[in-house]
Formats: sequence, C-alpha cells, structure tokens
Amino acid sequence: MPTALITGASAGLGAEFARQLARRRADLVLVARSADALDELAAELRGEHGVAVEVVAADLATDDGVERVASRLRDAGDPVDLLINNAGFGLPLQFADNDVDDEIRHLRVHVEASMRLMHAALQVMRGRGGRIINVASVAGFISRSTYSACKAWLIGFSRWANAEYASDGVSVTAVCPGFTHTSFHERMGLAPGDEGVPPIMWLDARDVVREGLRDAARGRAVSVPSLRYKALVVLTRVLPPSVTARVARRGRV
Repeated sequence: MPTALITGASAGLGAEFARQLARRRADLVLVARSADALDELAAELRGEHGVAVEVVAADLATDDGVERVASRLRDAGDPVDLLINNAGFGLPLQFADNDVDDEIRHLRVHVEASMRLMHAALQVMRGRGGRIINVASVAGFISRSTYSACKAWLIGFSRWANAEYASDGVSVTAVCPGFTHTSFHERMGLAPGDEGVPPIMWLDARDVVREGLRDAARGRAVSVPSLRYKALVVLTRVLPPSVTARVARRGRV
C-alpha cells in the first residue's frame, strides 16, 4: 500500500485529503496539533476503509514539532510515498497591526515547515519515486499581505522542485484553491457571509482535493481547481498589481 503523510489533517482540506486517499486504499500518517481530533479521524478511517493510520501530534510552528515529522519522513524502512504540506492558518491583512510574533509563527508554518519537510521527504524519495503536494492558494498570484507572500513562495518553489527532481522520479505540485468551504474561516472568527464573497466563487473541499490529486498524478507543477479560478489566475497576469491588491482586500483565500 502507498503511504501518505498529511499535515494539518485534523480538519478542512487535510481531513478531506485523508478521506479521499483512504478510499483509494492508501495508508496514512496524520499530523496536526490536536491529538484528540486526529485520533477521532483515524478511528473513522480505519473502521470504514481498513487502512493503517498513524497519528503524529506536532506543532509545526516549533522546531521540535517539525523535527518529529521530518524524522518520520526520513524513515527509509517505512517510507512515505506522498507528502501533503497542508498545515496553515490565516491572519488579518493589516500587517502593521498584527502581533509580529504571530506573523513569524505564520511564516514558519507556511514556509519554513513546508521547506524542511520537503527536504526530509526528498532524502528517501529521490531515486525511489514519490509525490509532494504543497497546498498553496490563488492568493499566491496576487498581492495581499504576508499570506499571499507565503503562498507565492510555495508556488515558485514547487515549480522549480517539480522540474529539478523529475529525473529522480519525484513530482512536486502546488495546489492553489480559491475560497473553499472549510473550517479555515471559522477559526478566524468569520461567520458565513462575513467575507463578502459571491456564492459562485466558493469551492467544495471534495472537488478541490479530487482535482489536486489528479493534477499531482499527472506531474503538474501547479494545480488551480475550477475553471473560474483558472480564469482569475490568467487575469492576474495582465492586471496591474494595484488593481489586484484592491480586490484582494476582501475575504480570505
């Protein structure tokens, strides 16, 4: 059985990745801060699909937490075939008003942790083969505070790594959803409708994950789920940054 390690697996897109992969008979390593939530999901997946599910409680904003997961990825005796860097959280867009320690933690989870876990996974995947999915965002194509900057880094690095390690049998894909119905916005204290985003712009988590896994299987460096967001990304290439920045002040992606 292939084995997939998913960070941020306790809810949202991470939990949906776990459910879809379990249906495909993949064994799983689930990572998140909350052991209770992971244990509950693990029991569900074992019972419904009969797959092996390992739980790793780790805070990826800390060195110890990242090293705990990196050590599992470096285990060549029980190798991970698919790494999904999904852990993340959002902050208000007003950078100067945010606590700088929160911004540093945000950067560490989105960028540093993803980089370190990719580095660990590649030690085993190169030559053997494997896939890496970095959950980015369409926000990475526009200008909107540090969240946009973090996701832009993930997209750029994924593009390079996908080309660099293709000869080693490893593909790297940045999955870039738009507004998606998950608990992400609820954790920021935003109720439905608070975003001011038209209903047509919202995506279903199941569709995002399904398309992301399909594009990763095809070896694509960037996956933008849905035709409407593909069109939006094309527009960002021709519109002035000042225009996209004004639009981006609304909502969270």
